[in-house]
Amino acid sequence: MGFFLETLFGGLMVGMLYSLIAIGFVLIYKASGVFNFAQGAMVLFAALAMARFAEWFPQWFGFESQILANILAFVAAMGVMVIVAWLIERLALSKLVNQEGITLLMATLGIAYFLDGVGQTIFGNDIYKIDVGMPKEPLMVLQGTFPGGLLLSQEDLIAALVAAGLVVVLAIFFQKTATGRALRAVADDHQAAQSIGIPLKRIWVIVWSVAGFSALVAGIIWGSKLGVQFSLSLVALKALPVVILGGLTSIPGAIIGGLLIGVGEKLSEIYLGPMLGGGIEIWFAYVLALVFLLVRPQGLFGEKIIDRV
Repeated sequence: MGFFLETLFGGLMVGMLYSLIAIGFVLIYKASGVFNFAQGAMVLFAALAMARFAEWFPQWFGFESQILANILAFVAAMGVMVIVAWLIERLALSKLVNQEGITLLMATLGIAYFLDGVGQTIFGNDIYKIDVGMPKEPLMVLQGTFPGGLLLSQEDLIAALVAAGLVVVLAIFFQKTATGRALRAVADDHQAAQSIGIPLKRIWVIVWSVAGFSALVAGIIWGSKLGVQFSLSLVALKALPVVILGGLTSIPGAIIGGLLIGVGEKLSEIYLGPMLGGGIEIWFAYVLALVFLLVRPQGLFGEKIIDRV
């Protein structure tokens, strides 16, 4: 029982990190109705900015405090992501209002390649480290309840709590604030939103900035675990099954989908791996997503699209 719970908790913590990236997909889709293929590149770009600024600021200003360097780097990286959001709106989205979804999707694919190239030019292509002080030692809990206790990763636990806090803040933002409701109105119909006075350009800058903030937090967490390298953008591929499972229009769906996939990966690897062979953790999420595309394409909490003809 103790080993099962240990595996379960590990899956929940990893699943919450998947949800953090999946929320970026949901945010953009809710505001523009397009699937954002640039989310992985945004995670990488934000992580590169954070890592490099944390290295540069002590050199530029002559101080040694790692905490101060991280704070300044976070603020600077967030500023960079806001500028990126503004440029995306000015140079791409403002030219594509009311275009077909495939046109917007291809635009985000171009944005992804652009961010990869610019990130490599400005920040370099080495492997960088983000050190935000998260403990690496495992944590032993419930020793009096289970023989030997439960072994948990402190790093994953803290990261999951940070991700959960951000998820709650974003959910409240979308449901309870005037700006959040405006974002949802823009997602439903661009022209109708403009006709009632919602400033489409400002809304798009806001939503891409929020998605950039989500990407920055995800980049810091994943970068501290894996190192900041150009393969980091591939982490977003693990979030694709999450949004398919939870639904492209639902933040709660992204949370539940991430938790289900995280737990499913860990449990299937442990309990089905000996029978089916190793590597289940790699393909489990995609097989589950394929099943949902066949039986419930809108996901668990997504809105069913009805086209009137």
